[in-house]
Amino acid sequence: MKKPIRKAVFPVAGLGTRFLPATKAMPKEMLTVVDRPVIQHVVDEARAAGIEHCVFVTGRNKGVIEDHFDSQFELERTLEARGKTKELEQLRRDLPGPGQTSFTRQQGPLGLGHAVWCARDIVGDEPFALLLPDMLHLGVRPCLAEMIEAYEAHATGGNMIAVYEVPADQTHQYGITGVGEPIGNGKVYPITQMIEKPAKGTAPSNLAISGRYILQPEIFDLLAKQERGAGGEIQLTDAMITLSKSQPFFATRFDGDIYDCGSKLGFLAANAAYALSNPELGADYRRDLEALLTKK
Repeated sequence: MKKPIRKAVFPVAGLGTRFLPATKAMPKEMLTVVDRPVIQHVVDEARAAGIEHCVFVTGRNKGVIEDHFDSQFELERTLEARGKTKELEQLRRDLPGPGQTSFTRQQGPLGLGHAVWCARDIVGDEPFALLLPDMLHLGVRPCLAEMIEAYEAHATGGNMIAVYEVPADQTHQYGITGVGEPIGNGKVYPITQMIEKPAKGTAPSNLAISGRYILQPEIFDLLAKQERGAGGEIQLTDAMITLSKSQPFFATRFDGDIYDCGSKLGFLAANAAYALSNPELGADYRRDLEALLTKK
């Protein structure tokens, strides 16, 4: 019987060197997009998809992430005393329930594959979601919710990767999937290839991996034996390619917008997009933005 997707892994051990000095003392995942940290946006996506347990793979100087997902009694009492009901209710809605978060350490920068492997004992013998916090997905429906729906619709289960269309002349900058004919609702494809940054003109499609995965627990055994790849790191893609020889992989196309908050331009674009989509701020922000853009 196919097991449900209950747990999600969030690798948050990166150093954030592209955002220095802002990330000298603050984790890059805690930089805010409008009024919420990047990591909160991604956790919101997971919880909206029905995830019950969030597993954070952290590193040094990441304790503030654990504090963010914990109660702050002094702050709550202060808000209550000052009648800040709206803010207090928001904090309580965002707070995971008791036992719904776990934190484990990745002691060295050994790559995404190693970070996933560090979560093995907490995830256990069940399929899980993997969400890369740098990649924000803004759409009509949460990306992971669409993936889980597609996963549940396939009796064989297997593994799923979210993909999105990129310009054909930019495929060499991404992890690219080769796919077969669409199935189901036309947004799900069997994966035939996975290639990390193919040479120009050689990509099998323009469908790039977007940083959302549903993986079977057998990936952990492969990661334990995986040799180091590019950059001397344990690469998740290498282990997935090996797993694809014994288990099916499917791609789910995400039709919303994706912002790479690991880059400064992507982070700035995410702030603009999320502000414009905010029902309270959107109209005023658009006015101010247009005024700024037309200013001589």
